[in-house]
Amino acid sequence: MLSTLTTPNKRTKVKIHSNIYNAAYRPFLRSGERTQIFYGGSSSGKSVFLAQRAINDILQGGRNYLVCRAVGRTVRKSVFNEIKKVITDFGLSSKFRINKTDGVITCTNGYQILFTGLDDAEKLKSITPEKGAITDVWVEEATECKRDSVKQLMKRQRGGEDSTAKRLVLSFNPILQSHWIYEDYFKTIGWRNDQREYKGDGLSILKTTYKDNQFLTPDDIRDLENETDTYYREVYTLGNWGVLGNVIFTNWRVEDLSEMRAQFTNRRNGLDFGFSSDPAAGLATHYDKARKTIYIFAELYERGLTNNVLADDMKRMFGSDYVICDSAEPKSIAELQGYGVRAQAATKGRDSVLYGIQFIQQHTVIIDQKCINTINEFRQYKWKEDKAGNAIRQPVDRNNHAIDALRYAYEDENMSSWDDVKDLGTVEDYENPWR
Repeated sequence: MLSTLTTPNKRTKVKIHSNIYNAAYRPFLRSGERTQIFYGGSSSGKSVFLAQRAINDILQGGRNYLVCRAVGRTVRKSVFNEIKKVITDFGLSSKFRINKTDGVITCTNGYQILFTGLDDAEKLKSITPEKGAITDVWVEEATECKRDSVKQLMKRQRGGEDSTAKRLVLSFNPILQSHWIYEDYFKTIGWRNDQREYKGDGLSILKTTYKDNQFLTPDDIRDLENETDTYYREVYTLGNWGVLGNVIFTNWRVEDLSEMRAQFTNRRNGLDFGFSSDPAAGLATHYDKARKTIYIFAELYERGLTNNVLADDMKRMFGSDYVICDSAEPKSIAELQGYGVRAQAATKGRDSVLYGIQFIQQHTVIIDQKCINTINEFRQYKWKEDKAGNAIRQPVDRNNHAIDALRYAYEDENMSSWDDVKDLGTVEDYENPWR
């Protein structure tokens, strides 16, 4: 494939071999449907392809991209880095100027890729490319976003008389069938789980799985194929819309807490350590004990943070407040203390996970709308099931990093309430242990 880059003084041809793209995506390099959906299982290569297509389009000229996620701070740690990696892999570093501070990537032909979060409405209104108009809006992890926020994005697109010049692209894992994206785009066309593609009425849908990604390692493939939990296998291995049963938490809701933060004085903070495969997850919360309400108003959820960088992030987030941390890493706790973080080890102990879950279940939990990762965990945290599909008294050890941090933050409260409890019984008893 030849991509033509136009510079002020000459035309330069950049040769990009077609085998750099996974075969399932190649027919979509030039697709022009107004709304395009790329979804499916984990490690299917959809985000990489869309990053590759964005660079290819910018090289051709005439198109500007706006790339979004629900929360601005998550854009630069994910899709921004993905697009930078594509530029390097294509050998095009000399053809692009990358401004990480402003979240802008500019090609030498003047066309741009702009990055923002949907949580900053005023900034979103002011985003304008230097040359031409925004023709492509790509929403990564679209299941994190509200319906109204995505619909508003379509109004940001202007460009050309040809309607195919405008494209709204949604990419995501199909977390729950109850999601508005399923209702708006899939249910209306009678989508079946065994379908892979759809095109019609200005809409295209492509479903992919790990089998469509030729670049996966044997370990990646083995992990996905060995998944035993029904829900996670359906969603992350097979790429199907999930139907989630036996969820652990139903006592929570999402609100905009930005105007309430000054009132949050009874703060409880927790941290679950992580580095490569798992994120370091920290939560800042307020406890209204009289009303049995927990407010989660800020989150830290990042991979690859060394302890010195983690300490800086924690000090910005928690200030001089104490933070209760996973006791499994005493060396990390000592290092955080050395960097000026008031870190303390959680006590944990036998059945502390179940005690913590029970304590949280007895409260109303209100999560700020910007705490996207915490929201996703609360949506998906579930009990393990036996072969008959019945819940057993053990949570699935996944989607629980922020939840673990929350348990640590309230450990002193929940453990004091269970001093005399010797047996947590069945799941049914566990839902209401006092009966």
